[in-house]
Amino acid sequence: MTWNKAGRRLAGGAMMVALVAGAAACGHTPSANATKAKSISVGFFGFSSANSFAQAAWAGVQKASKQLHASAQFLNGNFSATTQVQQMKDALVSKKYNVWVVQANDGAAVVPEVQRAVKEGITVVAEFTPIGTHYNTDKPQVPGIISFIDVPTHNGKMLGKLGIGACGHLNACNVAYLQGDPSLPLDNARTKAVLGELHTDPHVHVMGSYVGGYTQSQGMTVGQDLLQAHPNVNVIIGSSQAIEGVQIVLQHDHLLGKIKLVGNGGSIQAVDAVHSGKWYATYYIPETTEGFDATKYGIEHERGKKVPMATNAANVFPVMGTKKDLKGIQGQYQD
Repeated sequence: MTWNKAGRRLAGGAMMVALVAGAAACGHTPSANATKAKSISVGFFGFSSANSFAQAAWAGVQKASKQLHASAQFLNGNFSATTQVQQMKDALVSKKYNVWVVQANDGAAVVPEVQRAVKEGITVVAEFTPIGTHYNTDKPQVPGIISFIDVPTHNGKMLGKLGIGACGHLNACNVAYLQGDPSLPLDNARTKAVLGELHTDPHVHVMGSYVGGYTQSQGMTVGQDLLQAHPNVNVIIGSSQAIEGVQIVLQHDHLLGKIKLVGNGGSIQAVDAVHSGKWYATYYIPETTEGFDATKYGIEHERGKKVPMATNAANVFPVMGTKKDLKGIQGQYQD
């Protein structure tokens, strides 16, 4: 909902009638916050403040909040389910936020607090990652929440397809997958989907699954270990941050271009690497835009407006990221 200057000058009584009538028409009873035009405060429960992807979403959260006259705060989940759950417990006690935008580090762990939040009238939006135990659907798994996510199993399947594409016409193609963090259920679901897709091609030989993490330094370390153990590797797949580290190793060993790289992320570095031909592809999601849209839906819902309750980001944004696919597209954030 966009509030222009003319709209803000409407008489209080007319505004009240419009809000109540709009809510009735969409089947949503406006909260006290909506009917009293109370200010909205957004709590963004992000993966980690040190993570560039979470910062990209945060930029979108801030933009939407500013545009829709709400305040916002980043709660640093530090890649810990325990930390994130405690933050939610604290938020329920303080009642500081009437909209939650949640990047769940563990979709199952946060369910009890999310259920409590919904019961207390808080609008909750699952952003990028599902809230719940199923990682193959965009449907809300907690009644009453809004789901605006990138389905993890779809993400994994597409990474597998990009890996097969990077093999080209090789009769035997050795592919290594760098998993992000095996302690995260989402990562395990994605990894299973990646490997499952790779195994559909009889020409592909999967050279184990390494932990590549979400930093360039970890990618460099794993890249060195991988090349020592499997110097005949043809394709390496991993998070965009890890693949940036692998790229440095390949450049040093004069192997860049000989070994194909596939990233997972839409950073400026990742997209530029595809444009330049240094990488074969990257799975592209404009995370700042997704963070904006998810927050916009949350704020509008809190104000009594009807919004989509389930959105699959892959149906909204381009995701297959070869050079041809990303023509004219730029990354939205810095790794």
